[in-house]
Amino acid sequence: MFFASDNAAPCPPEVMAALSAVNQGFAMPYGNDAHTARAVQVIRDLFEAPEAAVYFVSTGTVANCLSLATVSPLWGAVFCHTNAHVQEDECGAPEVFTGGKLLLVPGEHGRMCPEALDKAIRGQKPGVVHSVQPGAVTLTNITEGGTLYTVEQTRAIAAVAKAHGLPLHLDGARFANAVAASGATPAELTWKAGVDIVSFGGTKGGLMGAEAVIFFNPEKAFEFELRRKRSGHLFSKTRYLAAQFEGWIAQGQWLTHAAHANAMAARLAEGLAKIPGVTVAPEAAANILFVKLPEETVEKLREAGAVFYLRGDDYARLVTSWATTEDDCDRFIALAAA
Repeated sequence: MFFASDNAAPCPPEVMAALSAVNQGFAMPYGNDAHTARAVQVIRDLFEAPEAAVYFVSTGTVANCLSLATVSPLWGAVFCHTNAHVQEDECGAPEVFTGGKLLLVPGEHGRMCPEALDKAIRGQKPGVVHSVQPGAVTLTNITEGGTLYTVEQTRAIAAVAKAHGLPLHLDGARFANAVAASGATPAELTWKAGVDIVSFGGTKGGLMGAEAVIFFNPEKAFEFELRRKRSGHLFSKTRYLAAQFEGWIAQGQWLTHAAHANAMAARLAEGLAKIPGVTVAPEAAANILFVKLPEETVEKLREAGAVFYLRGDDYARLVTSWATTEDDCDRFIALAAA
């Protein structure tokens, strides 16, 4: 009953197999090898983006920060939701990497409101030397609230960004879950909807510390390469990061695993909602669920071995993964009911 984070799940068999296969013989370092080239092509094919520049890094934080630093100037502002991961969980790293600042945009259930975004951008007085200048927009899909940006909602945010000449970055730490929940293709949820750069998360989907950054317009790609090297995030043995993506994506397992995680969250939600005194937040769309439980229930669940976090408003955050089982969910529901 481990529901603290999908980060805690083990690596799926196909990822371990890919790591074993790539661990044979010698290969050129720094991504100049056949394994990395194949993984880049697999991701280009997945996103229907043959010209995209694809790079591998080890953490979601650096994927987000290097992406934003590449497209937002030192005097720039990056607009994000009030509760975005870059705001709440990256220890000021986006400001360190970009040299600019984050400006927070409200919106219900973890999603930026397009009108509020437009107002926030206009409020920065573009062209006035005393004001920080609009630099970029970043959204998160799945959001920190467990909600989904649909294609239409993504397109609405992109329209505002483009109207102000700003690039749009997508923090896709759980992008696989977003695709599985939406039924849209990766292309439809990204560049076809106006997204310029994606941090394509692998770690939360089961990879061993591997993330991909995708520039759909490779104009800024070399600057990203320089920033990656200068910040110490160019891996010598890049093949070990790249091979994980190749193995994960090759047979569609990345989406199968995400759909399973989403289904386990739905199973939890359905079972817990039937228990008197338990409130299940209705907005969740993928593998993050928020549930308000009586204090004594929280204590009993933890005593029984359940692992989960409590949010500031006393809601428990339950996160499922590719490795979550029906038995995990059913035991948790039964204990909560008891």
